[in-house]
Amino acid sequence: MAAVHLICGKICAGKSTFARTLAREKNAVILSCDEIMTLFPQPEGDEAYAAVSAGVKAFLLRKAAETVACGANVILDWGFWRKADRAETSAYFADKAISFQWYYLDIQDARWWENIALRNAAPGPSDYFVDEGLLQKCVRCFEAPDAEEARDWHVIR
Repeated sequence: MAAVHLICGKICAGKSTFARTLAREKNAVILSCDEIMTLFPQPEGDEAYAAVSAGVKAFLLRKAAETVACGANVILDWGFWRKADRAETSAYFADKAISFQWYYLDIQDARWWENIALRNAAPGPSDYFVDEGLLQKCVRCFEAPDAEEARDWHVIR
C-alpha cells in the first residue's frame, strides 16, 4: 500500500539527504517545496514569500494524494516547522484515508552548525544560503515536536 512520508526538521538538518535515502528504500517520489521555489524569482519580503510557499505546499499536498492514489510512495521534504502545519497535514491525509508516516531529524547543535557551514560553502541547486536573517527565522519559527506529538514518529538523531 502506497504511503506519504513526511520529513520534519530545521534548515540544514539533513532532510533532503535523508529524503534521497528514504526514496531509494521506499521506491518513492520526492516532492520538495524548495526545489520548486528556487526555480522562480524569489518573492520580496517575508509575507510574499510565505504566500507563494503556502501555494506551492498546497499544490504538493494535492500531488502527493494523487500520486499515492496511483500506487506510488511519496516523500514530502519541506521541514514542517510549525506544529499547527504538521497537525493540518496529518488531518489532510487522514481525511483522505491515505497512510502517512512522520520522520523527525533531531540534529544536535554542533552538527547543525557544521551542516550550515558546509551548505554555505557549496550550496546545491535548490539550497538556500543560510545568512543571519534566515538562521534567526529558523530559530524563531521552528517548533520541535514534543514527545506526545512524536510518539508514533521515526526520530532520527
